[in-house]
Amino acid sequence: MGAPAQKSLPETDRDDTWQRLNAYAYLSAPERLEYVAVMRVFCGTLLADLAVPDVLTKLAESAGPAVTLDAETLTARLERLVHWGALLRSSHSVKASSITEYQRSRSRYQLSKLGERIQRDADEVLAGADAAREVSSELLALVERGLRELNELVQRPEGIEPQDALERVSTLFVQFTEFADSVRDFYAYLGQVLARYDLDSAEYQGFKELLLDYVEAIREDVAFRAPRIASVLDLLWPHLPGLLERLDAHARGLSGVPGAGGRPEGRVQRSRGREQADWEGLRGWFTDVDGQGSQVDQLRDATMRALQSLLTNAKRMLRSASGEMSRRKDLLRLARWFDEASPEDAHDIAAAAFGLYGARHLGVPPASDEAVPAYTSWWNGPVVEVPVALRERGSRAQRGRASAMENHSAQKRHLQEAARAQAEARRAAADELRSAAGRFADVRLTSAALGLLLELLATALGNARLRRTEAGEVGGLDEAPEFGLESAQSEDAELGIRLTVRRSSGAKTVLHSADGDLVLDDLELEIGRAAGSDGREVEVSVS
Repeated sequence: MGAPAQKSLPETDRDDTWQRLNAYAYLSAPERLEYVAVMRVFCGTLLADLAVPDVLTKLAESAGPAVTLDAETLTARLERLVHWGALLRSSHSVKASSITEYQRSRSRYQLSKLGERIQRDADEVLAGADAAREVSSELLALVERGLRELNELVQRPEGIEPQDALERVSTLFVQFTEFADSVRDFYAYLGQVLARYDLDSAEYQGFKELLLDYVEAIREDVAFRAPRIASVLDLLWPHLPGLLERLDAHARGLSGVPGAGGRPEGRVQRSRGREQADWEGLRGWFTDVDGQGSQVDQLRDATMRALQSLLTNAKRMLRSASGEMSRRKDLLRLARWFDEASPEDAHDIAAAAFGLYGARHLGVPPASDEAVPAYTSWWNGPVVEVPVALRERGSRAQRGRASAMENHSAQKRHLQEAARAQAEARRAAADELRSAAGRFADVRLTSAALGLLLELLATALGNARLRRTEAGEVGGLDEAPEFGLESAQSEDAELGIRLTVRRSSGAKTVLHSADGDLVLDDLELEIGRAAGSDGREVEVSVS
């Protein structure tokens, strides 16, 4: 069965969500530091509306990043905060003794609830985002004790006093919320630390003790208290609807104000523990109620992942002893130098750190279509392929067992047999040419013999030297000069065959073969055995 389709939010809910998210815009604006300083001025007051002169005075006293703002720029900043929903326009009447004072004080602003919540969370993140928050494990024992006492009082025949029940429920959920938030913050910090790859031995020793002692103590405490709290909640659960009804009848709070829940701007966020959903969240923290695991199970899994990360860092430090260590600290220090340097100094630092001088091509030159000019920028140049091991693990070491060397003996044997057959065929062709010398007109050569003969003929003609005869040297004075051939010969010492070519006017040599007939005009061929093949030379003239 497929998963049920997710229902889309109504149009009004989407608009409300967009408006709430838009209130965070000032935290990512280019002038975010000035906006934060302005919002801190408004957060320092309660139910106070401030005009532009009042805000300017408080900014000057704070000596923050917005101290240089003038009235016109500050007014534009305040209007943007109103547009985003972090501030509201004040509806209070303005009392002024002059027109000038009225013009300066007529626009007054006050903090919206959403803006106050966002700025408070932002200040909390800026104040302690990188600090390790202790887990309030002692609160877990107080939660267990409070649930047991509440369960005993609820199950009495006379029941529990509504005011006593209200105080106990509020205290119980304050303690549980503080404990759950501290656990979540601590494990978020732990995950941030374990993701680092630049821990030295001292830092690693400290985090090892933190994991082995502190984290294990937290896990053991939670593992001890969770079943006890879950059993008390099971006993209390049938009496919970009646308890919540008695609490609502005793003190409804803002929900009892007429018209408080009838308008969107009048919605009430009740105290923790006053609704059934709050108790279901408390029970789901300690018990698996929806089949997706409880928070206690997630805490156990997170501890195991932390220990695995600790082992990973231990392996990395062992590898660093062999020279393969992370350079994260060095790179961060280099980045800080770049950030603080002037443009001229930054170029010198880059040249000293990376040696990026003019390109010098050493070794085999690359192909013409792959050559990159020295003036090509890194932004526009071709991308360098980074090995997968270096990109994913930061290590060049090979993993797994090395593959066995491939056996090429069959290919070598095949190539040797082919070369041997080719040599035998050439020797047979040479023997055929020597046996057919002097009677080419009467025999038909094979294709191999004709090919060898043409190969020798081409080499001989390439080695020939032309000799120009003067007029009258051959024949009478009126005859035109001719060209003769000198040293037109070639040989193959391995096959023991030599070919000599001479030019003879009027001669015609015909070679018959399986591929056709070849006619050579004015040429005579002499085939013999190459010198040194058997200690003697044999020449046969062919015309």
